[in-house]
Amino acid sequence: MLALAMLFPFYWMIVTAFRPAQEVFSGSFNWLPQQFVGWDNFRTALADAPLLRYMLNGAIVCAGVLLVQLATAIPCGWALARYRFRGDRLLFGAVLLGLCIPIQVPAIPLFLGLAATDLLNTYFALMVPFFLSVFAIFLFRQSFKIFPEDIVQAARLDGLSEMAILWQIVVPASKPAIAAFSVFSVTSHWNDLYWPLIVITNAELMTPPLGLASFADPEIGANFGALMASATIVTLPLMILYLFIQRHFIQGVTNTGVK
Repeated sequence: MLALAMLFPFYWMIVTAFRPAQEVFSGSFNWLPQQFVGWDNFRTALADAPLLRYMLNGAIVCAGVLLVQLATAIPCGWALARYRFRGDRLLFGAVLLGLCIPIQVPAIPLFLGLAATDLLNTYFALMVPFFLSVFAIFLFRQSFKIFPEDIVQAARLDGLSEMAILWQIVVPASKPAIAAFSVFSVTSHWNDLYWPLIVITNAELMTPPLGLASFADPEIGANFGALMASATIVTLPLMILYLFIQRHFIQGVTNTGVK
């Protein structure tokens, strides 16, 4: 029953994408379309809005954010997991505190700073608030704590530097944790509407959630057939991504909970 409750919205989205408009607003409930309109709603979705451009923008933002997050969070997580220094627990406490701060809190200062530097309506404006991920630091710290110390000591005896140990030995062995975080990061920023709605007014830079809003008309209402077809197209890349790395994702989430 729980699986049905989780999957039903996706089922309804796909079924509605093949329904005509009059059937969407009918008062009856049917598991399958009573009148199959084929791919008309999908053609309308691709014709009425540059949906592929929105998806390209989303891919650029997600890839840019993920690369910077990994480049910053992996060394931070390794340092917190393996090195003892004055204030290390206080620093880790600050990381945990950062998990409690939503993007809405620093949104106004970030917006004013980007406006003052004339960086609104850019890819950088879409990405910069998320370059440092405290969740990634926490996740990698938990993962690195269970990495065998004997391997690290052996690498040091072989003359490897600390950064070489991290990037050449630890990171390749931590693919499940990286895959798990990648799913969380890409899903979060692919579906993000709040921040792009603030910093983007140029239609050519809109991300998928902003693009879906173009199917809402205040006068005649939303074209739900085309809207659900667009939602299906936008959701498909995330589903394919998860299918490819689901084994690493499950393993990474499981391992980070083991000390």
